[in-house]
Amino acid sequence: MGKAKSVFFCQNCGAESSKWMGRCPQCGEWNTLVEEIIKETKHSRTPSRGVGNQTTKPTALPDIEISSLARVSTTFGEIDRVLGGGIVPGALMLLGGDPGIGKSTLLLQVSQKVADTVGTVLYASGEESQLQLKLRAERLHINSERLQVIADTDLDHILEQADTMMPSLLVIDSIQTMYTGDIDAAPGSVSQVRECTSRLLRFCKERNIPTVIIGHVTKEGNIAGPRMLEHMVDVVLYFEGERSYQFRILRSIKNRFGSTSETGIFAMVEEGLQELSNPSASLLAERSDEESGSAVMIYLEGVRPILVEVQSLVVTTAFGMPRRTAIGYDLNRLIVLLAVLEKRCGFTLGNKDVYVNVIGGLKVNEPACDLSMAVAIVSNLKNRIVPTDMVILGEVGLTGNVRSIPRIEQRINEAKKLGFKKFIIPEGNYKQIKDNDSSIKIRGVKSIQEAMQLVFS
Repeated sequence: MGKAKSVFFCQNCGAESSKWMGRCPQCGEWNTLVEEIIKETKHSRTPSRGVGNQTTKPTALPDIEISSLARVSTTFGEIDRVLGGGIVPGALMLLGGDPGIGKSTLLLQVSQKVADTVGTVLYASGEESQLQLKLRAERLHINSERLQVIADTDLDHILEQADTMMPSLLVIDSIQTMYTGDIDAAPGSVSQVRECTSRLLRFCKERNIPTVIIGHVTKEGNIAGPRMLEHMVDVVLYFEGERSYQFRILRSIKNRFGSTSETGIFAMVEEGLQELSNPSASLLAERSDEESGSAVMIYLEGVRPILVEVQSLVVTTAFGMPRRTAIGYDLNRLIVLLAVLEKRCGFTLGNKDVYVNVIGGLKVNEPACDLSMAVAIVSNLKNRIVPTDMVILGEVGLTGNVRSIPRIEQRINEAKKLGFKKFIIPEGNYKQIKDNDSSIKIRGVKSIQEAMQLVFS
């Protein structure tokens, strides 16, 4: 039996220290070191064996045969797009997101689809009882005999059941509630999370069973636990969105089997999560035609163009200091835009309160949306209506020039599907367009002054 010693782990980054310190020496966070008692075990002098076949030998790189991966489809087109075509057998995936955003709902719906099309699915929950899972399943109209649920926090027992059943998919909800008896620490501690993830990694690789782990997030939005957790898994997904809005976005932060540029968009309805194959139509469905202060822009969610409406409200301030408020848009970029409009275009905004909003609860941080936001502000300031079939795109510089943006043809093609006919884009992008479609009208601009003249002339 090994000796026990006291070690301090940082709950933010997982750094290890032999003594307590107020500030973590690795990440710099205060009051994150927690004491844990670990036991030293004697290691044999024989080299440890790896995961999988115990007789594995080195192979020359040209002799390795490349075979196509037989991915498992979730039947959700949005999820398959994010994963690169489906679930890879033997992959360990990590799903993170804010509390109540719909992580468990999403995985329960995926489990139902996989159980109906592929085989048995084992859903292990350490946060809900079997009765609670049954109530959630009834609300989602899920009732599959091949979907097996277990409410337990002992990871060793869960893996024993999975080894007996050999399911097509294993879901762990969540990794912070699991524990193993070999580690004398509370569930959710750094050592428990690290050891449980390591055992799940070995299990899914040896049995070739895809495994999905739900991970809690910190107040900064990062997955709780050691940073090593994201390095151990094959795929890291984030489920984002505002709880007061219905739209949810699934992003891929890390993917060893596909691109990290794709995103999936869902809507939270009474029956659960519903995928949106055409989110632009939903975001523009209630747009009014006779209101000033509204414009349409196209921003990239990964590599996916999405049309969204931006609104502005400009009123005379009642105080000495004007107020600037941005919902879904970067406040610093808004302040820069107002300064450019006042300096380069001559609009008086120093005595105005300016409020901007991105419809649908989406968060837009792409510089390509600067010009459309500036047009929406001027539209409300001058009480002039932007043409309803017009899309404005471009990045605005401090000198008032309009700079080029990426994937311009892809954005225009997406807007054409929804009936938009007029486009104001940067002059640099206008020279790059190869396909001249006579059904639409595209104008290139070099400066923000030229863009304002075209929109409001």
